[in-house]
Amino acid sequence: MKKAMVIGCPGCGKSTFSRALHEAVGLPLYHLDMMYWNADRSKVPKLVFMKRLSDVMEKESWIIDGNFTSTLELRLQACDTVFFLDYPLSVCLEGLQMRKGKERPDIPWVETDDTEDPEFAEFVRNYNAVSRPAVMALLGQYSFKNVYIFKSRDEAGEYLAQLRCKKER
Repeated sequence: MKKAMVIGCPGCGKSTFSRALHEAVGLPLYHLDMMYWNADRSKVPKLVFMKRLSDVMEKESWIIDGNFTSTLELRLQACDTVFFLDYPLSVCLEGLQMRKGKERPDIPWVETDDTEDPEFAEFVRNYNAVSRPAVMALLGQYSFKNVYIFKSRDEAGEYLAQLRCKKER
């Protein structure tokens, strides 16, 4: 594994998994949200975002954490490994609640209860019905890549534990 991407419904724990993967394998970690958003919740210009992403993808190795459907296939073409955290909606909604009020290295602001975004909440609620089929179709087109689909946090944790064991040998 030299170039990996981590995808899944918001709240599933992509960034947490990505940090643990980074610690286990030592690849540099990049968060799409940090490339795309400003601290005031405004978006960077699309050309700036694409330049930032392109600069990362040109590197010899990386882990890129995040969905951003508009760049999903571009990243699939460039990576050798994909991790899809394919968790139930209840897990993702719980994850969204758990991260409120916490500083995170993967997003340039602290989420609070008063910053609820109805459009984002609808996207999350509809992810399995709307976004997931498109993701699965793309993963099918790139089945020659190393594709890991985890159905639970326990499955993902077991995988990471195996990686840490290999590293310690």
